[in-house]
Amino acid sequence: MTLLAQHDVALAPFTTFGVPAQARRLVHVSDEAALAALLDDDAFRHGPRLVLGGGSNVLFTRDFPGTVARIELKGITVIDDQPDTVQVRVAAGEIWHDFVRSALAHGWFGLENLSLIPGTVGASPVQNIGAYGTEAGERIVQVDAVEIATGTLHHFDHAGCRFGYRDSVFKREWKDRLIITAVHFRLDRHASPRTGYGDISRELDAAGIVTPTPLDVSDAVCRIRAAKLPDPARLGNAGSFFKNPVVTQATADRLHAAHPGLVSYPHGAGLVKLAAGWLIDHAGLKGLVRGQAAVHDRQALVLVNRGGASGEEVLALARHVQQTVRDRYDVEIEPEPIIL
Repeated sequence: MTLLAQHDVALAPFTTFGVPAQARRLVHVSDEAALAALLDDDAFRHGPRLVLGGGSNVLFTRDFPGTVARIELKGITVIDDQPDTVQVRVAAGEIWHDFVRSALAHGWFGLENLSLIPGTVGASPVQNIGAYGTEAGERIVQVDAVEIATGTLHHFDHAGCRFGYRDSVFKREWKDRLIITAVHFRLDRHASPRTGYGDISRELDAAGIVTPTPLDVSDAVCRIRAAKLPDPARLGNAGSFFKNPVVTQATADRLHAAHPGLVSYPHGAGLVKLAAGWLIDHAGLKGLVRGQAAVHDRQALVLVNRGGASGEEVLALARHVQQTVRDRYDVEIEPEPIIL
């Protein structure tokens, strides 16, 4: 199959930030034949390249000088069906939220707290997406990926993925060397909703739901996210722009002494996760506008494109936020999106 590529294509429609940028070449990979043709393409294998899913975790600050491959592989297949669990193989191009809701409709539970996260299934293990007390990596049992240089198909088991907080082997040793083609999840047949996270329990209480189902939890998460986070179709953004920093217990104690209201969570032996949104908000940055970029006025973790912002404007604002937090708290906060 001949690789079908478009040239000098605007990337704004394929990203949630919507900043202006162009790709020299854009390729849509929607089936195995297109994937094979892409892997046989010298310009992709040896030149500048970017594998793009839903475009919800990337910020372009310039035109991309090489090939952008959008992974649009589809399909959900039951691999192993047991009385208590089910293992499903989900193609990388499936929309994450659609898969979560489809799983609930089939009676497959465990991902409901991750409802309404933008992006595709193929991106979920890279970032080990997480929200409201749940991480995707808890449910991932295998990731299928093809090595770009050799065409070799690799199967990473759970341990091989080396999941951490917003981290995985795909962001480190294998960064830019693979195309993830599918992700395998093991989900529960019996409901055991996680409702301990504060926002969820408050939302369920407000709705008068005493014994919530996984669907109730999913609906609650959708309402919470819709209230807190701007719709990218109306206000360009990539969701939470900064990771919650992880610090030592001694650093957390120092900060709590100086800032008694600081929000934090235990993060393993001797470590504490700080709420980056709290740090940004209490540094006086919520709602800050710089050009056409801004810190969202309802959620300080989110940077937004107010309309016509360039990637450089968003990046300059992000650096200002980082520096302000560093100066005030002596804490480093890292961006979540890939910045190009």
